[in-house]
Amino acid sequence: MVDSNEHGALARRPGTDVVLAPHRVAAFFDLDKTIIATSSAFAYGKEFLNSGLITPVEALQMSMAKATYMFAGHSDGQMDATRDQLTQMVTGWDVEQVKAIAEETMQQVVTPTIYSEARALIDQHIAAGHDVVIISASARELVEPIARELGVEHVVSTELAKEDGKFTGEITFYCKGAAKAQAIMDLTARRGYDLSRSYAYSDSAVDLPMLEAVGHPNAVNPDRALRKVATDKGWEIHSFRNPVPLFQLPTGKELGKTTGVVAALAAAAAGGIWLAKKYREDESPT
Repeated sequence: MVDSNEHGALARRPGTDVVLAPHRVAAFFDLDKTIIATSSAFAYGKEFLNSGLITPVEALQMSMAKATYMFAGHSDGQMDATRDQLTQMVTGWDVEQVKAIAEETMQQVVTPTIYSEARALIDQHIAAGHDVVIISASARELVEPIARELGVEHVVSTELAKEDGKFTGEITFYCKGAAKAQAIMDLTARRGYDLSRSYAYSDSAVDLPMLEAVGHPNAVNPDRALRKVATDKGWEIHSFRNPVPLFQLPTGKELGKTTGVVAALAAAAAGGIWLAKKYREDESPT
């Protein structure tokens, strides 16, 4: 529950006419599986394929990686592997072209995956006068359009190096784990947040440093490790269900109707079904 009075009122220092601004309250939101029911890093695979930025094989690889993430999540090591895969893939891509793809296809690709519960919660924080910050391991070029859709002004994200309008393949800031917590501390130093009254939301135990940095940590659709910590510590746990997570493989026409691709699609579909079944079994109470 968001307390609409937590932002506080202006107060005067006793015996003076100096107005004191209260410490500001912030709400820090992870993005994937917290605000959106998909992976922002993999969501644009079909659009990158249609724009000629990736090959059919790379599109299929992205779809399979997305399926694995959606069904089973990513561990710390898997996140690093995904980072390396994607930064290698985008090396040499035109920055403005990627921004244009993200902007132009946002309504079709990402907007339908925004949890209505997350949108309502963000609106509540904004109405309460809190600073809402999306803090994500995805690249800024993919996160900013989502922030604008939600009316969120502040974004902290992974920063990719650029030279002559192209991505170089280097990362200047990787927004994951302890780096998220440090970013929160840096923002607090600049903006005067009262972290003891601030909020954080995430689905993953990888974000424990961020959650533990605030007075109101919240687990959203938590993975098993985060659910255990949240339960042990008495943190609020949210189940966002609308919309249902979306996952679509590129069509046979988009990938090219070859025997190998059709076979790969069949294997991907079978693998997705197996992953879903295994994940449900693993999550079932014993």
